[in-house]
Amino acid sequence: MCKEDADCPMGNPVVHGNGIKTGKCLMFNTTHSTCEIYGWCPVENGTLPRKPLLAEAENFTLFIKNTVHFTKFNFSKCNTLQTTDSSYFKSCTYDPVFNPSCPVFRVRDMVEAAGENFGDLALLGGSIRVLIEWNCDLDHPATQCQPQYSFSLQDRRYNFRTASYYWGSQRQLYRNLLKLYGIRFDLSVHGQAGKFSIVPTAVSFGTSIAFFGAATIICDLVLLYLDAKADLYWKGKFEEARPPKEPPPGRYDGGALVEVGQSWHGRS
Repeated sequence: MCKEDADCPMGNPVVHGNGIKTGKCLMFNTTHSTCEIYGWCPVENGTLPRKPLLAEAENFTLFIKNTVHFTKFNFSKCNTLQTTDSSYFKSCTYDPVFNPSCPVFRVRDMVEAAGENFGDLALLGGSIRVLIEWNCDLDHPATQCQPQYSFSLQDRRYNFRTASYYWGSQRQLYRNLLKLYGIRFDLSVHGQAGKFSIVPTAVSFGTSIAFFGAATIICDLVLLYLDAKADLYWKGKFEEARPPKEPPPGRYDGGALVEVGQSWHGRS
């Protein structure tokens, strides 16, 4: 709403609208005036699709080629099967049990492996993460170093907009705005490799011996400390037994021992 052109600063975007202000305040009807905006017509239609737009994509295949290189061991490995048959990759499909060396994945299988129904993603799109893990023990043959694939759902909706611009016959600028739905695959590769070596083994062994030696000394000190504390405890709790004192020298009077200034009495 506006009353004059000053209420419509030129170039300011309309927060809840679809364009930028031209700087003019125009009559909307007999009682209200609004700021004129410059924008694309018609306004984008936000209606969701009613039928799956990606239904035919379930049998599409995705070829993933990945190579890892462990520089410390000068070891490289590719996830594709080393074969001279040129038709192998055109006919094979990945299967974790029967065909784990084929890097060709069917889209429907990837979506279902992520725990999602393909029909839901075919309607509004989605994003799937593909994790490739290499965990190799290089003490074994290189053929046992194989990647492990896992799939997880990242987003149940995935769409984006793209536009093509052109000039009309009246030198007016037009555009075609497209809202596209799709299935996005994010690839992530992690790997680790190990191999036996005498040097780190010797270092670890020596470190372990030193640790046990230090632990023995600490245990001895702790036991000595506890033994001293226990001795003080028993001495404080129980009074030591002492031999009875000899009666002091004095004068016997009628069978009773009397000593002036003493409170000790005895009988003969």
